[in-house]
Amino acid sequence: MIDSHCHLADKQFNRDLDEVLLRAEEHGVEGMVTIADTLKESQKCLELAEKYPQIFCTVGVHPHHAKHWQNSDLDRIRSMVASSPKVKAIGEIGLDYHYDNSPRDVQCEVFRVQLKLAKELDLPTVVHCRNAIEDIKKIICEVKPRKLVLHCCTEVWDDVEDLVNDGYLLGFTGIATYPQAEDIRTVIKNCPIEQMMIETDSPYLAPIPHRGKRNEPAYVRQVAILVCKLKGIPLEEVDRVTTKNTLDFYGI
Repeated sequence: MIDSHCHLADKQFNRDLDEVLLRAEEHGVEGMVTIADTLKESQKCLELAEKYPQIFCTVGVHPHHAKHWQNSDLDRIRSMVASSPKVKAIGEIGLDYHYDNSPRDVQCEVFRVQLKLAKELDLPTVVHCRNAIEDIKKIICEVKPRKLVLHCCTEVWDDVEDLVNDGYLLGFTGIATYPQAEDIRTVIKNCPIEQMMIETDSPYLAPIPHRGKRNEPAYVRQVAILVCKLKGIPLEEVDRVTTKNTLDFYGI
């Protein structure tokens, strides 16, 4: 099993990362992709990936930090990609119209620029979307990236069906286990398992029965259990297919 999206560079893991990785292994999680939100965090993610064989990483700038973008950041991203084969994608990039920590026009431009860079480098992209699905799809349609995952999918099926039809993937987190998440569970039922990845987004969004605690990669198993119940297929099959999807997507 693989946690396709976690934030191991987060300060919440500073004191006990080795123990976190050991618990993941004990729960059958053999690999994980640590995701970056800023260029500073990108460098830390790269260092973790170089240190631990089971960790791979992404580099990129989250829409919350788009207001700090500089033109030279493109070259910094290129340099990190070139520095190590453990860098597997550009991300987490996208749009967030819920918090609006950066102006929307700036978010759109920084998303577009990084999406084009990923296409140039032939890398997949990890996309963040909150209350911005129409603009996300508009920019995706414009750039036409080869490989993309809409991570932590919380949209309704009607809003993401065309992305799935275009061959892109959806990532699901512990949010899908929450009582009020019926719309997400409907998307899981409708999405072909061949276009699905499971993730924790840890240290955030711990699934039931761990809700309210720090999330960690070991808990990705709870997402897999939910998928197997919703799809009516064995847990082993969910593990096999979502693991293959993740390996193929990231080129691991």
